[in-house]
Amino acid sequence: MKKSMMSAIILMTIIILMASFDFALDGSAPITVPESVRGTTLFVCPAASGFWDALASGFAPYIRYIVMGFFFSAIVLAFMWGWALYQNLLKDSFNKDSFSNPWAFTKILFWAGVCVLMVLNTPNHYRRVTLSGSDDNWVLCENTSVGAQPVRADSVHIK
Repeated sequence: MKKSMMSAIILMTIIILMASFDFALDGSAPITVPESVRGTTLFVCPAASGFWDALASGFAPYIRYIVMGFFFSAIVLAFMWGWALYQNLLKDSFNKDSFSNPWAFTKILFWAGVCVLMVLNTPNHYRRVTLSGSDDNWVLCENTSVGAQPVRADSVHIK
């Protein structure tokens, strides 16, 4: 196995373990709430409108065209694979050179899809909420996050 692949596996394992056991590198003290409101409290943080949120908002009007382009490329890729398989069936022998272009296009399309999904769906995209009586942008967060505030769960609504 290549060193880069092994490094990626090790890093993913570390990230999964840290997330599973609530281990954080910042070490901030958690906010405690009284026992009487434990089941009815959520923690929200102000949504920092950063570079990635602005980038995702900029691409928002073009999501439909981006998805159409992605599926067009996927259909062309399916035809490329089918043509390479058909050519090998006609010759009744396996020629791996005929699969070099479809394989390269598959890798490019996969990583382009990953990059586009990361740009369009920022981390705040799935955590964004609205609070009753507030026009500010909020995201759900943990009680150890910087700027976390406890609020009643019934005042939090999915955006």
